[in-house]
Amino acid sequence: MATNVQSFPGVNTLGVSMARIDYAPGGQNPPHTHSRATEIIFVTEGVLEVGFITTANKLFTKTVTVGDVFVFPRGLVHFQQNRGRGPASVIAGFNSQLQGTQVIANTLFAAAPPVPSDVLAKAFRIDNSQVDAIKAKFM
Repeated sequence: MATNVQSFPGVNTLGVSMARIDYAPGGQNPPHTHSRATEIIFVTEGVLEVGFITTANKLFTKTVTVGDVFVFPRGLVHFQQNRGRGPASVIAGFNSQLQGTQVIANTLFAAAPPVPSDVLAKAFRIDNSQVDAIKAKFM
C-alpha cells in the first residue's frame, strides 16, 4: 500500500510519501530504482536482506530485523528479500511526493515496444534466444 500524490493528493507539494511493503517468506522487492527520491525503510516484522549498488558497481548489503532502519540513496539500484521463515514488512518513507519506481527487469524485458533482443543479448553477453526466453516470462 502506497501513499503518494497519486493515491493521496493531500501530500501534493509536501515532498514526502510512504508505503507499507509486505513480504511472504522468500518474497522479494526486486532490483529497482527511484529516480526522484531517497528511500528509508523501518522494519516492523521479520528478517530482510537489503542492499544497493553504487555507481561504481559496489554492493552494500545488510541483514535487517525488527526495529532496524536502512537507507537507499536516490537513483541507485536496490532490493529487499525476506530471508526469514515467516512474513516480513517495512514502512518505507520517501523524500518526494512521487518517488518514481523503475523495476530493472521489467524495464529491460517487458518494455512496449520491446527493447531489441540483440541489444539486450550484447549487453548481457548472452544470445538472442536466451533474451527471447527471458522476455517470454514477462508476458
